[in-house]
Amino acid sequence: MFFRQVIHEDLGCASYLVGDQDEGVAAVIDPQWMVDPYVELARLHGMRIAHICETHNHADHVSGHGRLVQIAGARIHIHELAEAAYPHEPLTDGWTLDLGQVRIEAIHAPGHRPEHTCFLLRDLARGEEPWAVLTGDSLFVGDVARPDLAIEPREGARDLYRSLNERLFSLPDDVEVWPGHLGGSLCGGTALDLKTSSTIGFESTHSRFRQFDTADEFVEDAVATLGAKPPNVELIVGLNQGPLVDSISRPSPLSPQMVADATANGAVVVDARTNEQFDEAHIPGAISASSQDTGFATKVARVVAADAELVVVAASSGYELAAVDLLAAVGLRVAGYLEGGMTAWRVEGRDVSRIEMLEPEGLAARLDDGESTVVLDVRAQDEYDEAHIPGSLHIPYEVLAEREDELPRDRQIATICSGGKRSGLAASVLMRDGFDNVVHVASGGVGTWRRAGHPVESS
Repeated sequence: MFFRQVIHEDLGCASYLVGDQDEGVAAVIDPQWMVDPYVELARLHGMRIAHICETHNHADHVSGHGRLVQIAGARIHIHELAEAAYPHEPLTDGWTLDLGQVRIEAIHAPGHRPEHTCFLLRDLARGEEPWAVLTGDSLFVGDVARPDLAIEPREGARDLYRSLNERLFSLPDDVEVWPGHLGGSLCGGTALDLKTSSTIGFESTHSRFRQFDTADEFVEDAVATLGAKPPNVELIVGLNQGPLVDSISRPSPLSPQMVADATANGAVVVDARTNEQFDEAHIPGAISASSQDTGFATKVARVVAADAELVVVAASSGYELAAVDLLAAVGLRVAGYLEGGMTAWRVEGRDVSRIEMLEPEGLAARLDDGESTVVLDVRAQDEYDEAHIPGSLHIPYEVLAEREDELPRDRQIATICSGGKRSGLAASVLMRDGFDNVVHVASGGVGTWRRAGHPVESS
C-alpha cells in the first residue's frame, strides 16, 4: 500500500493519495485545489491517478477534482445524496473500490452534510482487517465536525451523534483516524487539534465528544458552540457540486496605470506582502493580507464580496501566482496582478498610503499620555471575552465594514488582535473606507500587552 497525507496549510485541510505501487494505480481522497502534489507523488512512485473519492461537497474550499479529471482522466466517486452535476459514479454505504491489494470501503456518516462519507482502508496483502479510516469532516483529532453547513443545526447534530456512535466508534480501537481537517479549520470547533492523525481508541477516550452522556446534551452543546461559518459557503458548495471547474482565475499582468484604472472601476487590490511592508507604503484603497501567513485566503474572503474583481500585489515575482491559487481555493477570482510589484508603482511616482505601526508598549504609552486613542479589538468573541484591554471596543474584523458607524471618525483608532495580522487587515479596511487616523498594533497583541503587566479585563 502507498499512503500519503497532503496538507493545505492555509486552510487547514488534509487530503490523501492512496494506491498500490505494484498495480500502478491510485486514488485521491478530497483533493485540494492545487493538485500538483498528487500528480508529482504519483509520478515519483509510478502510479496512475485513476480515481477521486469525495467525502462530501466541501463548503470551505474548492475541490481540485475538476483539474484531476482534466490532467489524469480520473473517475469521481461521491455519495448519491451529493446531487453532483458532473460525470461521476454515485456511491452508497458499503461501496468498495479495489486498487490492487488496497481496498477502500464507504461508510455513510451523515451529520456534517447529508451525503458525508468516510472511507475505510484495508491492505489485503496484510489481512482483511481495516487499518485506517479517512474520516473527512466527521471525526477530527480532539473534536468533531460542525453540523450547520447544509441542514438545520440540531438535525445535523443528531445525525452526527448517530454516525459517530454507531459507525465510527464501533470500529476496532487500533484503526487509525486520518481526518479531513486540522487545527485552524472553520469546519470544526475550538478543540480541533493540530495533530495529523489519531486512533479510534484514543478518540473514543479523549475526544471532546465523549464528555456528553446523551444525544440531547451533545446536540445542545454543538449548537451553542458554533463559530462563524466559512466564507462564501454557497458559492463554494455550488462550484463543488458541478459542473466541473478546472480554472477560476486567469490573471493578467497589469501595469500601474491598468491597476489604477481597475480600482477606479471597483476592483479591490489585495496586497499579499507582509503587514509591515503594507504599512510602510501601499496603493491607496488596498487591503492588507499577507499570503505568507496561514489563513490568508479565508481572511480575504471575509472582507471582500464573493463576486469582487481582485488585483494582487505581491512581494516579488512568482508570489502573485501562489496568492492567486490560494484565493481560488475559496472561490475568489483574481483579474490580474501588478507586474513588478510596488517597485513599479513607486517608480512612476504614484501616490501611496501609509499606516502608523505601534507595538503594544507604544500603545500603552499613548494611552497613558491621555491621547484620545480608541482601541479597537478585532479578535473573535471568545478571545475578547477571555481577556481584553479595559475600555476597548470590540468588532471582529470580518464584520467591521458593516459596523463602521459604531466608530468615531474624529479620534485615532488603534486596531489590535493577538499577533498583528488580523489587526493589520482591519486597519487597511478602515483606511479604505475613509478613516484617516488609524494605527496598527503590530509585533504582538493583547497577549503581549498582558505579559508586559498591563491591565486586562474579562467578559
